[in-house]
Amino acid sequence: MDSSETREEESGSKDSNETNRLLPIPSPPSSTEDDEEVAFDSREKILIVDADSPTTLDVDGDQVPPFSWKKLWLFTGPGFLMSIAFLDPGNLEGDLQSGAIAGYSLLWLLMWATLMGLLIQLLSARVGVATGRHLAELCREEYPNWARFVLWFMAEVALIGADIQEVIGSAIAIQILSHGVLPLWAGVIITALDCFIFLFLENYGVRKLEAVFAVLIATMALSFAWMFGDTQPSGKELLVGILVPRLSSKTIRQAVGVVGCVIMPHNVFLHSALVQSRNIDPKKKGRVQEALNYYSIESSVALLVSFMINLFLTTVFAKGFYGTKQADSIGLVNAGRYLQEKYGGGYLPILYIWGIGLLAAGQSSTITGTYAGQFIMGGFLNLPMKKWLRALITRSCAIVPTMIVALIFNTSEASLDILNEWLNVLQSIQIPFALIPLLTLVSKEQVMGVFRIGPVLERLAWTVAALVMVINGYLLLDFFVSEVKGLLFGFLVFTGTAAYVAFIIYLIMRGGDLSSNCFSLEMSKRYSNPGN
Repeated sequence: MDSSETREEESGSKDSNETNRLLPIPSPPSSTEDDEEVAFDSREKILIVDADSPTTLDVDGDQVPPFSWKKLWLFTGPGFLMSIAFLDPGNLEGDLQSGAIAGYSLLWLLMWATLMGLLIQLLSARVGVATGRHLAELCREEYPNWARFVLWFMAEVALIGADIQEVIGSAIAIQILSHGVLPLWAGVIITALDCFIFLFLENYGVRKLEAVFAVLIATMALSFAWMFGDTQPSGKELLVGILVPRLSSKTIRQAVGVVGCVIMPHNVFLHSALVQSRNIDPKKKGRVQEALNYYSIESSVALLVSFMINLFLTTVFAKGFYGTKQADSIGLVNAGRYLQEKYGGGYLPILYIWGIGLLAAGQSSTITGTYAGQFIMGGFLNLPMKKWLRALITRSCAIVPTMIVALIFNTSEASLDILNEWLNVLQSIQIPFALIPLLTLVSKEQVMGVFRIGPVLERLAWTVAALVMVINGYLLLDFFVSEVKGLLFGFLVFTGTAAYVAFIIYLIMRGGDLSSNCFSLEMSKRYSNPGN
């Protein structure tokens, strides 16, 4: 008798009411799990009940129950937390610059970039649901110590870079809403307190935390929709921009930025962990497939919402600043002032609407960054520690450099723009170290069992990944050609590039011949003997 059956009997469950439980509490995969870090404790996971269709219980768990709106609601949450990475201040700055410089012409690329991001995030969720482990844990299992430490370091660097952008974005919003009374460094300190808000919310369960993020996303949607209604962009040009692909030499840099912002390395790790907040037994194929179906719907809806928010912002700045002298100089710092000068006040000045939306984007993305940092550190290093301590360490790693940045770069708008370019480059460098392990693992039967992706989807995923990496490679090349000056600096960049390319080649080559460790053997046994 397994542990889930024991718990059901102890709680007084009988065969007649087992139909009200969609997924039993899974048995631990090994006797050592108690000594390992897990994304969510069993008591933290949300139980998925099935009261709508009690006749669909499948003893072997091989059949997929019919669709239920109630179950979809219970699975809703992780995809919306994941979608916040598509709405962070760095993405918002890319949106407004794309609109101001390229007008409506890159809206089609925004749509396709969002679809590419959806594909990657669905694969991340697939790994988490099918294996019961998130991507950082799997990397710890599959790669030798030196490689996993390099992957961990790269993931942390990417997270810190993203966090600096997000915290600076929040600080700019606070400066706007305080009418310039609070300087940038004060906004950074205020934003740093979100770590304690996060810890407070965690004590009340995953659903409460998801509800807070839903409010923040709704705030962004309402703010930018309000701006869209105020500025009234051209509906005809909007549709043409979405449906008709256009690209010119003048907009190539913005096009690269639109695609480059789609894949956030820490978000790939995050989504594979978030899906484990639901109580899913990876030994029952029907239940796993059902969870994947619901997560696919939920993630698609979440990224549709994020696409609409990005669309609102891009078209607002396309209407107001495309073809103007401000187009080439606009950024997060001065965007509110330019909007105010262009559209004026009213009952609620557009400057403050922009500030509210930016603050919601910054606060939500910094909290998810704290969340992602916990999973990345716990998964790669397997260091047993309290969640509050890990969150504090993760937040400190980002806040300390951000405070230094705020003090140094608070002198001018141009300096903050230079900082943002360097941070974009920093994150672009890290993208292969999230995508290659993900695509390697999700296509391996030893890891995924029957849920490994098929050859067609595998080729499509690798094509998307290659496209994203090539585009980011172009961004890196363009940046270094313009910024690298001096023989010594050039030599250091060349040496670092050689080591960088060598490690990428290693990851790809190792992907063709992953060793079968104890965990992968156990997963293979689970799916070959689902009744055991």
